[in-house]
Amino acid sequence: MRVVTAFPCAVREIEHCWIPLRDGRRLAARLWLPAAAAGAPVPAILEYIPYRKRDLTRTRDEPMHRYFAGHGYAAARVDVCGAGDSDGVLLDEYHEQELEEGVAVIEWLAAQPWCTGAVGMMGKSWGGFNALQIAARRPDALRAIITVCSSDDRYADDAHYMGGCLLNENLTWGSVLQTLSALPPDPAVVGDGWRETWLARLRSEVLFPEVWLRHQRRDAYWRRGSVCEDFARITCPVYAIGGWADAYTNAVPRLLAGLRSARKGLVGPWSHNYPHDGAPGPAIGFLQEARRWWDHWLKGIDTGIMDEPAYRVWMQESAPPSSWYAERFGRWVAEPSWPSPQITTTRYPLNPGRLGGSCTPESRLEWRSPETLGLAAGEWCSDGAEGEAPGDQREDDAGSLTFDSEPLAERLEILGAPVVALELTVDRPMALVAARLSEVFPDGSSARVTYGCLNLTHRSGHEHPEPLEPGRRYAVRLRLRDVAHAFAPGHRVRLALSTSYWPIVWPSPEAVTLGVFTGSSHLELPVRPPSADDDRLRPFAEPESAPPPSYTELEPARSHRTVDRDAATGDVVCTIVSEGGGFGAEGRGRLEALGLEIGHTMVRRYRSRADDPLAARSEVTEEIMLRRGAWTVKVATQTRLAATRTTFELEGTLEAFEGGALVASRRWVRSVPRRGV
Repeated sequence: MRVVTAFPCAVREIEHCWIPLRDGRRLAARLWLPAAAAGAPVPAILEYIPYRKRDLTRTRDEPMHRYFAGHGYAAARVDVCGAGDSDGVLLDEYHEQELEEGVAVIEWLAAQPWCTGAVGMMGKSWGGFNALQIAARRPDALRAIITVCSSDDRYADDAHYMGGCLLNENLTWGSVLQTLSALPPDPAVVGDGWRETWLARLRSEVLFPEVWLRHQRRDAYWRRGSVCEDFARITCPVYAIGGWADAYTNAVPRLLAGLRSARKGLVGPWSHNYPHDGAPGPAIGFLQEARRWWDHWLKGIDTGIMDEPAYRVWMQESAPPSSWYAERFGRWVAEPSWPSPQITTTRYPLNPGRLGGSCTPESRLEWRSPETLGLAAGEWCSDGAEGEAPGDQREDDAGSLTFDSEPLAERLEILGAPVVALELTVDRPMALVAARLSEVFPDGSSARVTYGCLNLTHRSGHEHPEPLEPGRRYAVRLRLRDVAHAFAPGHRVRLALSTSYWPIVWPSPEAVTLGVFTGSSHLELPVRPPSADDDRLRPFAEPESAPPPSYTELEPARSHRTVDRDAATGDVVCTIVSEGGGFGAEGRGRLEALGLEIGHTMVRRYRSRADDPLAARSEVTEEIMLRRGAWTVKVATQTRLAATRTTFELEGTLEAFEGGALVASRRWVRSVPRRGV
């Protein structure tokens, strides 16, 4: 990363200001302004987030906003209601109040004397989600957005459900959000009223995993925030960005296909990060790319960005399996439009143990996977840390029904979403199937390329699940995650099917035997032929950024994972410990500009047993500490999830401390009916 210290514009930073709302409450903002903006107004760029505008994510995001301001934009980071230093209580993700107030923030920015009236909105994850949802409300001043690592579909492609299966991420992310929302505002900003605001937040704390667990199908709750319900509501230009190692990539091609406004899509090899911090590499000059977008849409400067292909992706080369990659080798390729007429579908029949070739007579293959299968999956959503990528798949493959191609005679490149079409039976009324597409190397190692899961009660759609009739034959289509990948000559393509995928998704209530009919089932691969136009693509610049804020590391960030197997009980426990690193902080450290020390620890435990899906247990323990001089606060949460055949059993605790004194303690015990999950 090249750190830029000299910019065209001098920058004036406003550490804190209030944005008034119509009901008298206030939202807290940080601003970076070109020093001359008071006499020469500039467009504004808004980031609107619950991640605390001035401490937890300061080291990551401040350089980005300072960079934009140095190039002639007013940059604003605003805490949503109930987060950071803003008034109120955070009630849920993308609450109606949050979106309405986001529109008000845009109006406020546009009306400032230092603003031309043109506003852009940009964010990653939550800030990418609400950028799409606020764009769908069409504020007059909102001229364009950049949405990074987000989704257009809150049910099908978010941290809660995948293919109608419950994700363990629902518990993890809910625990993180609960801990974040329980932190106080900073007394250095809000004054003596900080404690009153804090206690009000603690009294109103929401057990977020419960909220989402009560909506197990794609109902009105999820549709409200899903812009895919009506893409036509978005009329401003959209730049959608993701990474193949991230969990939200599918939204990029869907937005390109569904929107009718000006749009671009970019997918690199990255995890859940901005592309200038992209890991795995190569990172790119994302801030320069964003400037080209903003200059075009907010300043009316022809930067040529809209003359370039609509969809640009990193075609990943074959790589041996590893739980961490510093870089994924490959090349940039592009399509002028999406869906692309260049992509053709190649069908590979499923034969006993074999993928492709001539169809053999139909046969029925039965399989029951161990409930512990999936330990090689890595994280559902990777941040790029060691251990988070899917490792060698051989152990998971051994517990799966596998189909291998012959060694490839030539290179095979795919771009898009593979589909598995299955004719199947099951022996229980509730069941799931997980499908993994892998590349098998000559030494036998197996690298996961993409995957998908389907709750078979959702076989006809996520709105109205239907129980399965044991023994009845069904035809289902399972769409895997979008990917760009080049299989190497001499390697094999493997499709692996399993009836479990723990700890990514919650298991079915009973062990399931799956019957797959070969000869009638097949795999569809989206094959992309090489294009000479790829060699003529404009290269991205090297990453650059403004200087980071002064930060003193007190303890380095660290993470590790272990898998323990109890031979006596059969229990398998996967433990993941993370200290620091989250929210842009590097371990425990001190932000020197604020004199504020920050510490963050999370421990996740996933327990299962090969022969019993009801032995599954998940537990998330998290702690965040803030300290300045004699002022110390700490929030500690713990959430646990178990299940019976008919219910989910959820527990949560929260404790808040000022100094060494406990100031609030909450406990929740909830039983939620299983509705086809």
